[in-house]
Amino acid sequence: MKDRLTDALYGLGWAAIKKLPEPAATRLGRSIADQVWKRRGKSVLRLESNLARVVPDASAARLAELSRAGMRSYMRYWMESFRLPSWSRDRMANGFVPEDVHHLMDGLAAGRGVVVALPHMGNYDLAGAWVTSKLDIPFTTVAERLKPETLYDRFVAYRESLGMEVLPHTGGSAFGTLARRLRAGGLVCLVADRDLSASGVEVKFFGETTRMPAGPAMLAQQTGALLLPVTLWYDDSPIMKGRLHPPIEVPETGDRASRTSSMTQALADAFATGIADHPEDWHMLQRLWLADLEERRT
Repeated sequence: MKDRLTDALYGLGWAAIKKLPEPAATRLGRSIADQVWKRRGKSVLRLESNLARVVPDASAARLAELSRAGMRSYMRYWMESFRLPSWSRDRMANGFVPEDVHHLMDGLAAGRGVVVALPHMGNYDLAGAWVTSKLDIPFTTVAERLKPETLYDRFVAYRESLGMEVLPHTGGSAFGTLARRLRAGGLVCLVADRDLSASGVEVKFFGETTRMPAGPAMLAQQTGALLLPVTLWYDDSPIMKGRLHPPIEVPETGDRASRTSSMTQALADAFATGIADHPEDWHMLQRLWLADLEERRT
């Protein structure tokens, strides 16, 4: 019953919110975000706990201000996502303005293939829609399997409608497919600031230890693809902003494990730079650092 209800609520969001005038959808999203923030539930408290690592000198009042802005940013992501399938191709192409796109274009022009790795910032679905509409470049991504299965199917159908090839995170075949796309000179985009496998690479992130997925670094090593960190953020305009950071090179020495560790740490450092600049647009409402994960198990 809970699974059916969850699926029905998401279905209602996609069906109803995309029909609202944009100002009404914006007001609705902000109102929902503020109500959730005022309740001070587990997700809001977790967001504040995570932000306390990002802004360690912030007062309690500052953290509360950041978490409120964070919930508004997170709800903006959902409102945009519900409405994206109804946007025109031109609107998608002009809804995102990133810096240093030459890193991506140079890598693809060289035929190397490119792995774009992002944290949970801004709206990565909008960034993907910009790639397929503005640049007219197809790409492949991976989606976490959600419950109920019908909800996962909705997300896959939604992202495929925006021009993405979507592979399931579980099942074991995703890595091989991604490698083939890259060897053919293609583009792969992966959200990579939270390890879902419990077998990720330990990194220092804002001074504490966490794990991040090894996949982006391993794909770059095995295929010769360029590894590009990307961070996203919102400002007061309706246009999302972003930055393509300089590529992370494969170390010339060391075994595969040490190279993977070094590259994943460099990826974490690039993410940290973007998140520190725009902490309110990092939508991390789950436990991330090992200390928090171990605390939950005790």
